[in-house]
Amino acid sequence: MSKYKSVLVTGADGFIGSHLTEKLVRMGYKVRAMVQYNSFNSWGWLENAPQEIRKELDVFSGDVRDPHGTKTAMQGCDAVLHLAALIAIPYSYHSPDAYVDTNIKGTLNVLQAARELGLGKIIHTSTSEVYGTARYVPIDEAHPLQGQSPYSATKIGADQMALSFHASFGLPVGVIRPFNTYGPRQSARAVIPTIITQLLSGQRSIKLGSVHPTRDFNYVADTVDGFIAMLEHDAAVGQVINIGSNFEVSIGQTARTIAEVIGVDLEIQTDEQRLRPENSEVERLWADNKRAATLLGWSPAYGGGDGFRRGIAETVEWFRHPAHMAGYKPDLYNL
Repeated sequence: MSKYKSVLVTGADGFIGSHLTEKLVRMGYKVRAMVQYNSFNSWGWLENAPQEIRKELDVFSGDVRDPHGTKTAMQGCDAVLHLAALIAIPYSYHSPDAYVDTNIKGTLNVLQAARELGLGKIIHTSTSEVYGTARYVPIDEAHPLQGQSPYSATKIGADQMALSFHASFGLPVGVIRPFNTYGPRQSARAVIPTIITQLLSGQRSIKLGSVHPTRDFNYVADTVDGFIAMLEHDAAVGQVINIGSNFEVSIGQTARTIAEVIGVDLEIQTDEQRLRPENSEVERLWADNKRAATLLGWSPAYGGGDGFRRGIAETVEWFRHPAHMAGYKPDLYNL
């Protein structure tokens, strides 16, 4: 456990955020979980956390777009793990303004509050999408940034804002750049849950967008361990660090692997509405994760082809639970 014992997790109600929050509590951290305010008083995925986790949580309902609420959430904390963001690429095509407000302005609010409150560590969440289509592989942290979607453009802006606060004010910021995280609880706007939920609902001719692009899929447990390593190592300050498996696989092969794990045959149909605009599609992602190994001592437990298949099997097993599948709509396209 690091010297930063009291931490705020923004986006704690989401896919990665909920897994991270639960592990931090299990490790003995004092965790304040910032969830997006809603009139249902829902804590998102934290609603499903074990009771022994929930009773240890200090849940703060708010919105990172609000500077006052964000600063209030951070008071009394030693560090912040900032995950709150709008992340769906298709939704960013028709609502880019919301992405600027949440991803850029929300990050600015976190940074400003951290500076004013004197927090000891700020971990800002980036994404491999900021690299765009690989110009060379594997992709290291020096790779050019390419905003090929409004989403990735706002994440580039947020990343640079975070790094500028380190350069300008000495704010102790580290930027974690996860590649394509997958696992239990991921929303159907991502390709792996889309494939799994269609197959488990009995469909054998499934609808996908482009199947030739490649991705570097990172199991959620590995991504969570990357966040914790960023928190625990002072070498992360001022750095951008890739968290990826260093294993490249196409979307088509991913679908075939999932079908093999489930034990069914599949046919893939191209669904036009799932295709990105031609120049917006990221054709290739493959992570160089040497910096994470050198500075953080991090390496993927689910790396390589065998690790990927094991992560897929664990993800499928979670989705097989009827209560989990009930939260998905396999017959509808989810932006």
